[in-house]
Amino acid sequence: MKTDINITDLLEEKASFYLDHVCEKITKDELQTPGKNSLDKVFANSNRNPQVLRSLSQLYNHGNLGGTGYLSILPVDQGVEHSAAFSFYKNPVYFDPENIIKLALEAGCNAVASTFGVLGLNAGKYAHKIPFIVKINHNELLTYPNKYDQTLFGKVKNAWDMGAVAVGATIYFGSEESDRQLKEIAEAFEEAHNLGMATILWCYLRNEAFKTEKGDYHAAADLTGQANHLGVTIQADIIKQKLPTNNFGFKDIGFGKYDDAMYEALTTDHPIDLCRLQVANCYMGKIGLINSGGGSKGESDLVDAITTAVINKRAGGTGLIMGRKAFQRPFKEGVELINAVQCVYLQNKIGLA
Repeated sequence: MKTDINITDLLEEKASFYLDHVCEKITKDELQTPGKNSLDKVFANSNRNPQVLRSLSQLYNHGNLGGTGYLSILPVDQGVEHSAAFSFYKNPVYFDPENIIKLALEAGCNAVASTFGVLGLNAGKYAHKIPFIVKINHNELLTYPNKYDQTLFGKVKNAWDMGAVAVGATIYFGSEESDRQLKEIAEAFEEAHNLGMATILWCYLRNEAFKTEKGDYHAAADLTGQANHLGVTIQADIIKQKLPTNNFGFKDIGFGKYDDAMYEALTTDHPIDLCRLQVANCYMGKIGLINSGGGSKGESDLVDAITTAVINKRAGGTGLIMGRKAFQRPFKEGVELINAVQCVYLQNKIGLA
């Protein structure tokens, strides 16, 4: 893969805005930053057993970013979450789940994350070639009217039996069903750790009240940050979160606990500062934050993906988990897009803000 991509040129007039920013509220010296010894520093004295550490090591030491402390993961569960026809009509080859794994392999990803069905059908052929992350719950799309709930699609032991190194799950924080989801996934993560697997939590927000006349706060830094904090509380080893798009969710919606002073003390409206607040809520970076790549918008996907990676890395995050931008384009272009994102994490000149 090419590692000499000029990130400055891609960012154009926004290059200085993203590459020269310095975080002055929560400084980089306060963080546990990604690196080749991250696992030893964070987990060696934790309650994670040696088998979990081995699984985490497999994740962090595979693919083009292996040994850097950063992660590049291909997640494809949209066939359940968004409907298969809508997700794959641009590239029908991905109805065949083997092509999902082939894309992750060719792109040099640390791991591939998908459903019991996708990974189970190909476990014997690929589980020893690339780390598997089994997504154990989903919001199935056929319930009408659609509801904000996540349903378990299988057992943690099934993921272990197919050779997975980790399980992933979603909790819709803020939804009516979030308390049940929280209990279910806390128990599932405990079982996964007992079996020796790592755990990754999609910490998403879902509540109609989070969208007001003032704005949509489903990706607000304060609310997503608190979702991250709940995720690390149930001992997720990695947190997946959307990149923050605004702030003041608690204040503008008018719920929870907040103070004007906390916003002033912790962050500004700069995207890297907002993401830094997400990182801080992951135990000051000790639990890795991976941001999602978001949906495909066509021609702007490369710049959008590079921008997200720069924000995540400079904020102290651990990488990107990007699916639709890659698999909703021709195979070769998908590989090139993932490789371009990996370049952000491989270039030492792009450092912590």
